[in-house]
Amino acid sequence: MFKIISDSACDLSDSYVREHDLDIIPVFVSYDAENYLPIDQVDRDEFYQKLVDDPTLFPKTSLPSVELYANAFRKYAEQNIPVICFTISIKLSGSFNSARNAKMIVEEEFPNAQIIVLDSMQNTVTQALIIDQVVRMRSAGLSIRDVLPKLDALMKSARIIFTVGSLDYLKINGRIGKVAQIGAGKLGVKPIIIMKDGEIGLGGIGRNRKKLRQSIIDITQKYISTLGKENYIISVGYGYDKEEGFEFMKDVEEQLDVTLNTDTNVAIGITSCVHTGPYAIGIGVIQKYETL
Repeated sequence: MFKIISDSACDLSDSYVREHDLDIIPVFVSYDAENYLPIDQVDRDEFYQKLVDDPTLFPKTSLPSVELYANAFRKYAEQNIPVICFTISIKLSGSFNSARNAKMIVEEEFPNAQIIVLDSMQNTVTQALIIDQVVRMRSAGLSIRDVLPKLDALMKSARIIFTVGSLDYLKINGRIGKVAQIGAGKLGVKPIIIMKDGEIGLGGIGRNRKKLRQSIIDITQKYISTLGKENYIISVGYGYDKEEGFEFMKDVEEQLDVTLNTDTNVAIGITSCVHTGPYAIGIGVIQKYETL
């Protein structure tokens, strides 16, 4: 048996976290870049509403501290329980560096500790999908020794294809600002963004929201056709507009002829909202671990 830990960028529901006995390390958020609160102390819906009500508000996030990770790792090192820890892509946050430094500290105290820290190369719904596959492996009785060889291919198979409601958050954030510059001079143009292997790429541009959503489905269809849809797990992530999210889920299931993994359909959390704004929507895809 082993423990699974993640930062809060995975956006898994509280009920999922409890059911599968996960430890979640909070990212921090601030409205004024001075006073930071752990995300688990900020109401997600209220946060979104603030951004919808005030389009000039651009919050900031801060990575989890080394101490928070070290405290979590130490608890399991004392019990001789192996740990696998996943973090948001290092391209979006320094969470991985905090976790890696914490690992080194705890391993000095407990030389026999087994602590595996991994950059998930993903965020939100696809980070959730990666963790869910590891949960499934653990539930199927796979040991950490069985799981580790599968993780690189598992994470590389993950894709998130999404669009946003405004380019402003992408521009101001800076980490994925290059994508935001595409078509920035054309009024109303929004990008379709594809995240894979930790890299952010452009999947297309458009103005009409429904057409952008359709393009997301089309890109997903092309990707899952490589091995066949039966070899993938698919979920949806949505922002402020829950009705749009549920409508999009229905469209995805009907057009791709799949059943979404409801455990990892996520209400996109605060960390991603800071980067993309309140109107992000997209599809997360990952290969089933059994097919790797």
